[in-house]
Amino acid sequence: MHMLSQQSTTRNSKPRAGPGKLASVTEFLHHLDETIRLRGLLSDGQRVLVAVSGGADSMMLLHALHSLAARHRWRLVVAHFNHRLRGRNSGADQRLVCRTAARLRLPLVSESADVRAFAREHGISIEMAARQLRHEFLARVARARKCPVVALAHHGDDQIELFFLRLLRGAGAEGLAGMAWSSSSPADSQVRLVRPFLDRTKRELLELACAERVAFREDASNASPDMLRNRLRHELLPLVRRHYQPALDRVILRQMEILGAESDWLDALTAAAARDPKAMTVGPKHVALERRLLCRQLLARGITPDFELVERFRLNPGKPVSVGAEGCWCADASGRIREVESVPEFAGCSRMLNLAEKPRRGVFAEVEFRWAVESQRSGARPVPVAGREWFDADQVGSPVILRHWRPGDRFQPIGLRAAVKLQDLFTNQKIPRARRHQAVVATTAGGEIWWVEDLRIGEHFKLTTSTRRRLRWEWRRGDAVPPH
Repeated sequence: MHMLSQQSTTRNSKPRAGPGKLASVTEFLHHLDETIRLRGLLSDGQRVLVAVSGGADSMMLLHALHSLAARHRWRLVVAHFNHRLRGRNSGADQRLVCRTAARLRLPLVSESADVRAFAREHGISIEMAARQLRHEFLARVARARKCPVVALAHHGDDQIELFFLRLLRGAGAEGLAGMAWSSSSPADSQVRLVRPFLDRTKRELLELACAERVAFREDASNASPDMLRNRLRHELLPLVRRHYQPALDRVILRQMEILGAESDWLDALTAAAARDPKAMTVGPKHVALERRLLCRQLLARGITPDFELVERFRLNPGKPVSVGAEGCWCADASGRIREVESVPEFAGCSRMLNLAEKPRRGVFAEVEFRWAVESQRSGARPVPVAGREWFDADQVGSPVILRHWRPGDRFQPIGLRAAVKLQDLFTNQKIPRARRHQAVVATTAGGEIWWVEDLRIGEHFKLTTSTRRRLRWEWRRGDAVPPH
């Protein structure tokens, strides 16, 4: 650690031989210095916010930038975000970053948040919640500390894993190009993110951190098979390297570079076409340009332009397309997207079901329902299955009412501390407006909502240790396969 903070480099240092052949800390720092200069990542005299988690990658980034700071008159600020996902380990990460910043005599801003609670409240994955909160924190600190740039420690291994993650999700060239060396923050377009380690491997950074005695902490969750990224890292990628392409890293990074350049070129063509009104209306356009023009407009409206959505616009000009919580949109024959009114009427129909009577089945709004009430002690432990939920039968009671969403409806899904507007839940789950009015709502005889199609079950009606009888509730819409 002391070596990185004291070692100096010169412009005449011999370039490194190639990826993965790191000879010394001097060579490493020289290469980093050249990368930052040639790619224009940082300017002399600039304030730089360094995002530090406590792992080997970010600790190496902090020490390396600190080693080069005096030459370039950089004024570094350390930022640490505690996700509170790993109990005491999260606190230990935070303390390590605090001690390191103090030893390097650098200002530190640290903040924590309950990521799990945020994810549950907004109906998103923990990974997405962590990313959103972390970027919002970094952008907020960057503005407060007048740092126009945030340095991140993403490296080549992250790029390769991201390539396969996006490939499996059906991303196009823009997504497969991966992370850019420099890009705008997703939380604030005025804040720039830079990634000086994109041509370095995780192994290089780890070996150098150990050799230079840079203190860091390993995140045990990186080995958990529950996350797709970890399964790619520990299962798929080693298999491909071993049996199909030993030079996988070099090949994929080169391919990402090619895709990135082609995507930038197409972006420039798209921007020029969008600025020229004639380009939107005159003559046939290449399908790639049609798609990119649509993507550009959707992104400008905060809409994720996945392939299926873009094709719905491209192949159905003039027809309204419902886009989740973002409303209803339409692309005209020239490819211009505009918002259109599509506010379905609230349906007033309803149906009462007596759960105590036979036959234990019924149909409402093209949805078939089946149910059974049994002792909590009888049968196997309930297993989650698509189209089936379990409730405390005595809390639900009988009869029950099936109906559609109504203005002012409030619902408390399992895990939330209080009831919230059903409209807000639909919005957070990105359920299209038209679908909201089709969804079936089930209430008790007293009017309390205990089940909503496409959402979680009601908090007050879940199975507990006090449950004596449980209700098995099954449903299928249209031609859906019934649960077994």
